[in-house]
Amino acid sequence: MAGAGLAAAAAMLLVLGGARSGAAADGKQGSVSVELPDVGNDHIYAAPGTSGRPIVVIDAGHGGTDPGAVSVSGQVSEKQLTLALATELRDLLVERGRVRVAMTRTDDRYLTLEDRAAVARRLNASLFMSLHMDSAPNPLARGASVYSLSDVASDEEAARMAAAENRGSSSDAEDGSTKTLLSDLAMRDQMDDSAAFATRLVGKSAGRFELRPEPHRFAAFHVLRRAGTPAVLFEAGYVSNADDEVLLRDPDHRKAVALALAQAIEADVATRSQR
Repeated sequence: MAGAGLAAAAAMLLVLGGARSGAAADGKQGSVSVELPDVGNDHIYAAPGTSGRPIVVIDAGHGGTDPGAVSVSGQVSEKQLTLALATELRDLLVERGRVRVAMTRTDDRYLTLEDRAAVARRLNASLFMSLHMDSAPNPLARGASVYSLSDVASDEEAARMAAAENRGSSSDAEDGSTKTLLSDLAMRDQMDDSAAFATRLVGKSAGRFELRPEPHRFAAFHVLRRAGTPAVLFEAGYVSNADDEVLLRDPDHRKAVALALAQAIEADVATRSQR
């Protein structure tokens, strides 16, 4: 319903010649200013008594017209599994009460990469985690992996994956100014903190569920760069592998994954808050 309302407002702007949200009417006959709602979800989920604690944004990958990868059985899509895992992780984090949580989507809707990253920026989040399910031509490929941001990909597969995920996103053009230099320094810190979190996440996951060989990888993911905070992209397993599909559809397996993610998130946020 929210998507339909946004589309209707946009159509009204086109018909009447109005400006986007926040733009003043220019005084010309027929112009109008319509307040458009933010795309994305800024609702914060928290246990009682946790006001002021760090905010973690959980991004359920894909959604709406973008189903993501389809499982080998053809019975489930990536967008369904990412939302299930994101919801379970949110509920676990809220129950444990060490952080507050926001989600980029809580239903089956399409969001751009910028929409997703903007939630973290608006909420001044301490951490951003994008959840995905992997797929590969090789039906034997299986296991979880985690990606952190880097200008240089760790391998060709990581580079191809980032290129596919970034398709349709705007470029991060820079102007070479002092502001850009400061931004580059902040980005370097963001990359370092993201890599440290990914390493922590691998450690919490090892022995609990299967990981890919060399599970921590690097690539230039637009959504991670634009989050403005330490951020990782977690691939929970391969929907193109029959065994992984069974596990990813099993609530008990997802519970084990969510627990490892929650413990890594809490430890990382606590460590950085003590600096």
